[in-house]
Amino acid sequence: MRPAGFGLKVNGRSVELAASHEATLLHVLRNDLGLNGPKFGCGLGQCGACTVWVDGVAARACVIPAHGVAGREITTLEGLGSRERWHPVQQGFEDAQAAQCGYCLNGMVMQAAALLAREPNPSEARIRSELSGNLCRCGTHVEIVTAVQRAAMRMAKGADT
Repeated sequence: MRPAGFGLKVNGRSVELAASHEATLLHVLRNDLGLNGPKFGCGLGQCGACTVWVDGVAARACVIPAHGVAGREITTLEGLGSRERWHPVQQGFEDAQAAQCGYCLNGMVMQAAALLAREPNPSEARIRSELSGNLCRCGTHVEIVTAVQRAAMRMAKGADT
């Protein structure tokens, strides 16, 4: 099938792409735009490694047709914060040493940041519930919950998001 042209707004930047009708958002982000935050995990939208935001809502990029989000705002891990100024969730993960292998981190960070944007002071149970669809095989769940709690505290104290 012939590549179709369409535009996306990725991390605040407008981009024009030509991709086949079957190309997933994950494929376009990683292969065409070189954004490696979102990872390929299961390819079924079940593990969370590919989580991005579409118009501010956490979504699984491996199952979204790229052409289906034409003109919408896409935010990846690379667009959440910067090297100079991390998002409070990214800082929380660093502070809590909530990484082991790191494969789930993209999804955990993006899902947690989406939660805190909607709900600034979630309970531990709410954090666990929100992250339950993101698979972590390393066993850093306790540190991940601590990271999200630290991020919520930073944000409540006025740290920039």
